[in-house]
Amino acid sequence: MNDNTLSLAITGASGVQYGLRLLQCLLEGKQRVYLMVSKAAQVVLATETDLNVPGSPQEMQAFFSAHFNAAPGQLEVFGREQWMAPVASGSNAPRAMVVCPCSTGTLSAIATGASNNLIERAADVMLKERRQLILLPREMPLSAIHLEHMHRLALMGVTIMPASPGFYHRPQSVEQMVDFVVARLLDHLGLEHQLLTRWGEERG
Repeated sequence: MNDNTLSLAITGASGVQYGLRLLQCLLEGKQRVYLMVSKAAQVVLATETDLNVPGSPQEMQAFFSAHFNAAPGQLEVFGREQWMAPVASGSNAPRAMVVCPCSTGTLSAIATGASNNLIERAADVMLKERRQLILLPREMPLSAIHLEHMHRLALMGVTIMPASPGFYHRPQSVEQMVDFVVARLLDHLGLEHQLLTRWGEERG
């Protein structure tokens, strides 16, 4: 098991800002990150941000490493059919994986063990090895199919964290709403942060 590495998959649901902010926080927190970005997520990136993210894994790795000032070797980006990546095997899997945001298509594939691409296989590895897997679906309304898949995965120990920001910290910007959700993800990963004032704490 790779205890010092986290895996992050960004898939084609709206809300790519959650995944980007999580990636930034993980890298700033000196975590080693395996990153996978689906083709649909690349379309969402172009739609929801002004970032000109290249398509190939090597160029994407260089882009995000420079954009978030990652240390050499801290970030590795893998392609959708890069089956020799560490995330594809339980013998070298990371300690945790987050799919953020998680499309309902990816949710379905994980719930049914499809493993048609590296993201799905990486999640399947986390399930079979009983490692921490967190999914952040961003969809509304939810159909019975979506809910059934979430229920099935929850019974297997997967943490389902919908992108549902709270408002008790009185957010003044979209960024603060994004930080609320990312802060909860970091909490579940056991990583320290100062992204928001916690419930019951005095506001700064």
